[in-house]
Amino acid sequence: MHLIPSALAVLLAYLAGSLSFAVIVSRWMGLSDPRSYGSGNPGATNVLRSGHKGAAALTLLFDALKGMVPVWLVRYGVGAWSLDADVVPLAGLAAFVGHLWPVFFQFKGGKGVATAAGVLIALNPMLGLATVLTWLVVAFCFRYSSLAALAAAALAPCYQMFFEGRRVTEVVVVAMGLLLIWRHQINIRKLWQGTESKLGSRPKAVPASPSTASTTSSNSQ
Repeated sequence: MHLIPSALAVLLAYLAGSLSFAVIVSRWMGLSDPRSYGSGNPGATNVLRSGHKGAAALTLLFDALKGMVPVWLVRYGVGAWSLDADVVPLAGLAAFVGHLWPVFFQFKGGKGVATAAGVLIALNPMLGLATVLTWLVVAFCFRYSSLAALAAAALAPCYQMFFEGRRVTEVVVVAMGLLLIWRHQINIRKLWQGTESKLGSRPKAVPASPSTASTTSSNSQ
C-alpha cells in the first residue's frame, strides 16, 4: 500500500464528510439553524421539521453525495494513482465519520443516515439499494425515521453477506451499522417510551442550556 497517498485520500474523505449540509443549506436559504429546533440533529429529517421540504431534499442529496463522491474518486485513484483497493471502503468510512464528528463544526455532527446510504451505494449499488429500500419500507409503515434507520443499520451487514466483497468492506459496513445504532441511543429510549417524534411532526425548540437561559434572562432585563 502506498501509505502517504492512501492516508491523504482518507483524510480528504473525512474533510468532505465534515461539511454539515443541514447547517450550510439552512444558512443559504435563510432558515433557522437545525441544531436549534426539533431533535437538534443537523440532518435532513430534522431540517424537514422546519417545514421547508426543499431544504430537506437538498440536505439529503448533499449528505448522500459526500458519502458517494469520495468513494468514487478513490476507486478511480486505485488505477490512476496506484492506491490499494482497501482504501476505497476506508474512504467511505472516513466520510461517514466526518459527518458524525465534523472538524468544521466543533465535532458536533449528525447521525449519518444519508451519508451512510451514499457510501453503501458507491461501494455496491445493490447493497445500497437494499439498505435504502429497508429504510423506506419501515419509514412508510411506522413513520419513524429513527426506527427505519435502526432497521437499515442492523440489516445492512446481513445484506453484505449476499454480495461478494473484500473483507475490509465487510468490516466497514459493520462499523457504520454499529455507529449508526449508537448515535440513535436517545431515539431508542424515546421509541421504547413512546415519545419519539414521527415524520412530518412539527418542530419543537431545543431546550436552552442554563448558561444560555441566564444570558437571555439578563438581556431581557
